[in-house]
Amino acid sequence: MSHLIAPSILTANFLNLEKEIEMLNDSSADWIHLDVMDGVFVPNLSFGFHVIRQIRKITTLPLDAHLMIVDADKYIEKFQKSGVDKLTVHFEACPNLPATINKIKSLGMDAGVAISPDTPVDVLKDILPELDLVLNMTVHPGYGGQKFIEQSWGKIRQLREMIDNANLNTLIQIDGGVGLENFGGLRDAGVDCFVVGNTVFASDDPKDTIQELKQTSG
Repeated sequence: MSHLIAPSILTANFLNLEKEIEMLNDSSADWIHLDVMDGVFVPNLSFGFHVIRQIRKITTLPLDAHLMIVDADKYIEKFQKSGVDKLTVHFEACPNLPATINKIKSLGMDAGVAISPDTPVDVLKDILPELDLVLNMTVHPGYGGQKFIEQSWGKIRQLREMIDNANLNTLIQIDGGVGLENFGGLRDAGVDCFVVGNTVFASDDPKDTIQELKQTSG
């Protein structure tokens, strides 16, 4: 399977968000990544349902929402109604993770679980067969533009081994510090889907950068 590119609009120019989405529509991006923060689970705020609904109106790309929030269960149906296709919740914020995953899937969305850098991948052993994707955070959640955490390499390889040994189709997604300099190595380590923010939106030619990432071999 070819690797997937999911630009995160967290670092897009929100004064020209429609143009940024149109650029992604015209690019080789696979998904649009939505970082949703509540100022409680992480010390930052981003955007909510109104922005997501507006984005849904102007793109056919899958919307991939990463919830950095508490009490995610209260809002799952609202994310689905806002047009989200893939919904990822944090292991650290969900007291009854199997029930949360079941609710996401019952509404027709792909279900993902994110783990923070300090959380070992072993915690996902029992729930892994139910997941469409695992988001391995390679920076601390809550802010864009951070440097890649080097201990993530071992976690990625361990997760790849867990998925392959169980003969699962679960995707490995990573978010944080991904650039052209480490992209090939990360793909070799087993990453399927790359969330990219500054690498794309700070580029002189975002579309060309996305295309370069798509063409990078593992």
